[in-house]
Amino acid sequence: MIHRDTWFIKTSRVVILGVWMIITLFPLYWIALTSFKPASQIAEYPVRYWPRTFSLENYTSLFQKSDFGQYLANSTIVALSAGFVATSIALLSAYVLSRYRFRGKGTIMLAFLVTQMIPAFIALGPLYQMFTNLGLVDSRFGLVLVYIAMTIPFSAIMLRGFFDNVPDSLEEAAMVDGATRFGALWRIIIPVMTPGIVATFIFNFVNAWNELFLAVTLINSDSRKTIPTALNGFISSFNIEWGPMSAAAVLTVLPTMILFAFASRWIVAGLTQGAAKG
Repeated sequence: MIHRDTWFIKTSRVVILGVWMIITLFPLYWIALTSFKPASQIAEYPVRYWPRTFSLENYTSLFQKSDFGQYLANSTIVALSAGFVATSIALLSAYVLSRYRFRGKGTIMLAFLVTQMIPAFIALGPLYQMFTNLGLVDSRFGLVLVYIAMTIPFSAIMLRGFFDNVPDSLEEAAMVDGATRFGALWRIIIPVMTPGIVATFIFNFVNAWNELFLAVTLINSDSRKTIPTALNGFISSFNIEWGPMSAAAVLTVLPTMILFAFASRWIVAGLTQGAAKG
């Protein structure tokens, strides 16, 4: 009886996970399928779940009729810059929050958490006015600054958990051997925390890569637009260009999929390390 119950539970788990995977992956499959359909087959009825012919016209028209290559470059520059700088600043902030005791530490942590609960549109008016006065509207540098400020609080909270799991004795041993505190951090602690740093960087990169609301508000010039704003441009009042938009969506998702595929073991190790208090 126990054996049958175990078999039933395992089978049910596999079936449920399989159905959930199909539901999750089907939209991605449909977007990819649409991107390879000729324009004449996109809206045909009855619906075909496999095209009669595969075509690259949506991808060629995407680069011929728009500056998608420039959008891709803009998103790459903004996401990499914001991810690297935010992770670096959050790393030092998290080190201070983990290793030092000082008055107001709990208030700072609470403030970091509260900032994650405030919708971005609430601060949009003052932010736009401030950026206008500083001349940072319609600037990739300004967009990078916004993304850095937006991701630092949660990144610091994440990395603080990783620092808490690294014993103080590692630093103390390095400092006894003559290393400075910064030297111990750079040579001893950071290599141990590599999975957590990678997980935090990917979190920051993906946030900046996919963000739309602030990019639409702060960027006006076509030459400085990021990919999410470019995707939004395929939707007009009277028409939706499904083919090119699907091709753009595929090219937008691919970098993050490749990033997660190559760094999956670091992400899992980092999140596991940060979730457990050692």
